[in-house]
Amino acid sequence: MTVTGHLPASSIGGERGPGAAAWRAARTGPGTAARIHDLREIVNAILYINRTGIPWAYLPHDFPPHQTVYDYYAKWEADGTTDRVHDLLREQTCRSQGRRPRTTDAVLDAQSVKTSSNVAEAEQGIDAAKKNKGRKRHLVTDTLGLLLAVLVTAASVQDSDGGRRVLTQVSTGHPGVVKVWVDGGYNTATVHHAARLGIDVEVTKRTTSKGFEPLPKRWVIETTFGWLMQHRRLARDYEALPQRSRAMILWAMTNKMSRALTGEAAQTWHPQTLETGIVT
Repeated sequence: MTVTGHLPASSIGGERGPGAAAWRAARTGPGTAARIHDLREIVNAILYINRTGIPWAYLPHDFPPHQTVYDYYAKWEADGTTDRVHDLLREQTCRSQGRRPRTTDAVLDAQSVKTSSNVAEAEQGIDAAKKNKGRKRHLVTDTLGLLLAVLVTAASVQDSDGGRRVLTQVSTGHPGVVKVWVDGGYNTATVHHAARLGIDVEVTKRTTSKGFEPLPKRWVIETTFGWLMQHRRLARDYEALPQRSRAMILWAMTNKMSRALTGEAAQTWHPQTLETGIVT
């Protein structure tokens, strides 16, 4: 089976950081003594689900059983292992780009997506601006487009309301952030809330009413949304719980960063000659 990506060894475990191997070593109690499945295969299976968008039960038999993979996925989301692996890779990615992991500038935006039938009615809503029913993803990224904070709400939650909540997360998790760029969808209440947190929010507005216009400073988060949409599990919100939806977003970025760190590109199904590059 060709897996969708490979994580650097330090993110799985070892001396460099809190990876999945450290999580396994710390577990005690019934059923934890036998180590049957390779953790790298567990991670690869999660990334396969994330990239292809297939249901858990359709996971190919080359991977561990789908019940086992989902159990790891749920436990890692609940105890913060998913966040720690993501944050470790973000730190490594920043350093590989010659940037400091402790950023001072960030970008905030939101994206509405439709939901599947297994999402409870109370967990979704209608986005009045986009005219679609589902959930909304509130993201804060650094100037490289890497995630700093994620919040998943019903699509009926206003950008400004979700923005205030996710800015509070940024203030707690990344106290070095002092500047955040947003679009015109965020009101003055968001600006005032951020000011109380010690963050200067600058609204970048469009100069034209028609057509595509890349906004200064804010275009990087549009790149992030594009990265996420390359993972078919995120094209629609299939997760019953919003915290599991948030975890899927983190795994998508984990896949993106691990590819960047290892120099691995998406596999092509069209063989090409090295000399001409012509498809054969």
